[in-house]
Amino acid sequence: MEKTLWRGGGRAMTVDATGRAAISEGSTKRGIKLLCFAFLSLFFSGCATTGATYRDPNMDFGLIQTIAVMPFNNYSRDNIAGDRVRDVFMTMLQGTGAVYVVPPGEVARGINRVGIPSPAAPTPEEIVRFAAAVKADTVLTGAIREYGEVRSGSSSANVISMSLQMMESQTGKVVWTASSTRGGVTTSDRLFGGGGDPMNRVTEKAIDDLLDKMFR
Repeated sequence: MEKTLWRGGGRAMTVDATGRAAISEGSTKRGIKLLCFAFLSLFFSGCATTGATYRDPNMDFGLIQTIAVMPFNNYSRDNIAGDRVRDVFMTMLQGTGAVYVVPPGEVARGINRVGIPSPAAPTPEEIVRFAAAVKADTVLTGAIREYGEVRSGSSSANVISMSLQMMESQTGKVVWTASSTRGGVTTSDRLFGGGGDPMNRVTEKAIDDLLDKMFR
């Protein structure tokens, strides 16, 4: 029969029936494994923030067939980031095959017809008139908060942070919102250098995340 004399610091001393003492380091080994796992997780992780999502419980999203995407607000340092991201988003949204996306030319004509002074931030009344003009079930607006290269020490990488909101056509009410951040400097970049993913790939990852939330 074994008797434990002391335990601590990840070790334990035991004495068996013959009086022979032994020190166990099993806990220490398990601790090292957990530490290595945590380090690897941190090592390969980048900036990936999905953000909060709101979904109106009274909205039947299965009935949405046509979506119009307004020009995006751009708060980044890249002057054309809004147009770039909107173009990629509309292409990927159309590529899902789940809905019809109103072409950008029709969106521009609808904005002019209704007379919306700030298309990136329309009022509910403007949304209702615009949706009727382009025959859309819902209207999407977006905002680019960050886009381009960021630095951490001597390392740099591309990052995007964006958000979307969906308004239904009858009342202009917001029925869905979501945000996503992708890219950034990883631990691997800081230790060994490297610039992370190209900007187009980072953008696609953020949009994939938003589309998953939209059709969940």
